[in-house]
Amino acid sequence: MKRCRLVFAIALIVPGAGAAAEGTSMAAQRVHEAALVLDTHLDTPANLRRPGWSIADNHQHEGDLSQVDLPRMKAGGLDGGFWVIYTAQGARDDTGKRAARDHGLKRLASILEMLAAHPAEMELALTADDAERIAGAGKRVSFISMENAAPLASDPTLLTAYHRLGLRMLGITHVRNNDFGDSSTDPAGAEWKGLSPAGRALVAEANRLGVVLDASHASDAVFDQLLALSSAPIVLSHTSADAIYDHPRNIDDARIRQLAAKGGVIHVNAYGGYLVDIPKIPEREAAMESLSKKFGSESRLPADRVADYLAERRAIEARYPTRRATFDEYMAHLLHILKVAGVDHVGIGADWDGGGGVVGLEDVSALPRITEALLAAGYSEVDIRKIWGGNLLRVLRQAQEGAAPPASP
Repeated sequence: MKRCRLVFAIALIVPGAGAAAEGTSMAAQRVHEAALVLDTHLDTPANLRRPGWSIADNHQHEGDLSQVDLPRMKAGGLDGGFWVIYTAQGARDDTGKRAARDHGLKRLASILEMLAAHPAEMELALTADDAERIAGAGKRVSFISMENAAPLASDPTLLTAYHRLGLRMLGITHVRNNDFGDSSTDPAGAEWKGLSPAGRALVAEANRLGVVLDASHASDAVFDQLLALSSAPIVLSHTSADAIYDHPRNIDDARIRQLAAKGGVIHVNAYGGYLVDIPKIPEREAAMESLSKKFGSESRLPADRVADYLAERRAIEARYPTRRATFDEYMAHLLHILKVAGVDHVGIGADWDGGGGVVGLEDVSALPRITEALLAAGYSEVDIRKIWGGNLLRVLRQAQEGAAPPASP
């Protein structure tokens, strides 16, 4: 397990670290610091190509433009998690597939470059034992995952190369259907009625390699088929509860129970639009679109333009206010899922830097609030260790134990 760190010492050394302790008791801080705290969905690699942006700097001033960096990971006791290779679903012709292939490899290179640039602070993890060793040495545990298998569409055998370079979790789809299966949110509806033939082959290959399969964003039919086909437990890396807010991206209680029965884990999402109903305001949407055209993609925003961009965005938000999900509303999903799945089958995947974060849980420095709330709800220190990392590492171990032995050179 990770080294215990003195909260007061951290507050003195790390900028913003005092915010992590705000609103949490010393007892909660102790439990939080003793746990191996992992998040299964860190979209932060989207920031790694921003001119002037560094994972080593505290970007708290940027608000939800940047929610994860090393100072705030330390402040919030986040030992690490899965850095995501995210690829937006584009055209599925040959040109689009090549673009997705190239994007995925570039995003993977960005993650590996980040780790190489900060060897004293971060280390690539390939196994559950690696995670415990790395955290014990005081470094950030760095797994790699893929959200949307589109980079593999042109050549599914690339999964072997990704695995050799560190990939340990694979999500099938994003917000649109792809060559491997149906999304939960494609306006066109189901294309494959679950997994495609290529998707079924991909499941078998992931099992052979020991890569954990992730059903977040996938349709219910894909979830059902993954659960039936996979020889290892699967996960939902960032998904919330239909019973609390009925949304296609969320999951119903019956499927949560089925996931638990097969040994899987659901990691609860903090994306506000999946937690509560947030009606869209057309004028706000149009103003935000104009802002995006003016400044370009947030992931490419130069450091010297951030202040101007944020000022204009905040002016739009003030002109067209909309409700935001709160910490209590996030906890309603987490506590419900814990009740349905059981404490052995729940984790945290808040979708940081991918739209996650709620009022009272704005960035990773606030993570001890979750531990405080779990203790208040009656969960024990042992329970909390399972939720923060133990359940995830169990699934990883099971996936890897079931993998085929590596071929002889």
